[in-house]
Amino acid sequence: METQNNWVARSLQHVWHPCTQMQHHETVPLIPVSHGRGIWLYDMDGKRYLDAISSWWVNLFGHANPRINAALKDQLDKLEHAMLAGFTHAPVIELSEKLSALTGHALGHSFYASDGASAVEIALKMSFHAWRNGGQTEKQEFICIQGSYHGETVGALAVTDVSLFREAYGPMLQRAHVVASPDARLAQEGETATDVALRAAADLERVLQQRQGKVAAVIIEPLVQCATGMAMHDPIYLRRLRELCDQHQVHLIADEIAVGCGRTGTFFACESAQIWPDFLCLSKGISGGYLPLSLVMTTDSVYQAFYDADVRRGFLHSHSYTGNPLACRAALATLAIFEDENVIAANRQKSQMIASAFAGLKDDARVKHVRQQGMIFAFDAVVDDAERASTFSRRFFSAALQQELLMRPIGRSVYLMPPYILSEEEIALLAQKTMNVFEEVMA
Repeated sequence: METQNNWVARSLQHVWHPCTQMQHHETVPLIPVSHGRGIWLYDMDGKRYLDAISSWWVNLFGHANPRINAALKDQLDKLEHAMLAGFTHAPVIELSEKLSALTGHALGHSFYASDGASAVEIALKMSFHAWRNGGQTEKQEFICIQGSYHGETVGALAVTDVSLFREAYGPMLQRAHVVASPDARLAQEGETATDVALRAAADLERVLQQRQGKVAAVIIEPLVQCATGMAMHDPIYLRRLRELCDQHQVHLIADEIAVGCGRTGTFFACESAQIWPDFLCLSKGISGGYLPLSLVMTTDSVYQAFYDADVRRGFLHSHSYTGNPLACRAALATLAIFEDENVIAANRQKSQMIASAFAGLKDDARVKHVRQQGMIFAFDAVVDDAERASTFSRRFFSAALQQELLMRPIGRSVYLMPPYILSEEEIALLAQKTMNVFEEVMA
């Protein structure tokens, strides 16, 4: 039988891993996963790891979930894939209907792809093309938020403001306007999160006024900008954003790829502000973390902008696996769990348990900006030494593995985004192990 070390060596020889400097794996361990059960992943030697970040924010109801497994096994015997150009099938129809109903039919049309960056790309192209079809051909510009991340295709990178991802490809990009972030951590002395949000909205208004008639859309991750370090903002920013977009006739794109599907306390993050965008992007958790699936939901007015006898006025973006029946069936099973098990209400209780389990952090001088939005919990480590700060994330990741934890801090921002099936005992275990790792790394 092949050893775990052999599997690692073969992977390092032939697999180019994502979001990774491969040389770091000379010192940072690579874990060959054998199988998963519930909140746990198991390596080939049988060691387990609590998946505290839902395997990059996708796994909502645990690994090898029996209900999703059963749905996929049933679908395999019916239809694995068929092209969606000129054909349709039950899973994609039912999924589109259910998602539309979840928005009260405000967003009644869904266009499908495979990954989050593709969904963002689709939303940007749809906005641009809809304005062109409507005769407003000068609306070609986009606005994003400072520190925003929306994916790594060329279009998505253009509205991404994380230099690590963007700077190498800058010459390829049509750069967006970057406006102030509503990140509550930016509060000055005496300011509240609401004050920061309104100050950021004023900066957006300034750019919209300066570029009047030129901007196609504003894109935002509602409530939490994840990849910049779980930057959280007051919902009033979203309400003001909707008002400004309406006032200046600009589309609003909500990137809910990470923050949708119940992660922030409501099924859609936008619900917390009682607004709907013109485009809503979903991926990651929508299939329960099982299969690649993304989609863009939009309004009837946008849909009608493309509805014409002229093929050139149609939205001609295509993808071979658009609306894949297996992925759609996994998504239907995921939505059924939400409905049958009253997941949103249960998550609110669990988020309170997580807050209680980490309550001691608020008095820890080595910690600042303890924050939470639904099932996302984060805090920033205070590390003064520049060299130790630059390696904090990797050192924390390695130490966490020794404590049976899968955690990947973003810089010095330690965060949890666990599966929704955590029990009270598992929350306590997660908190204790996280603090053990924190003590070790800070020492």
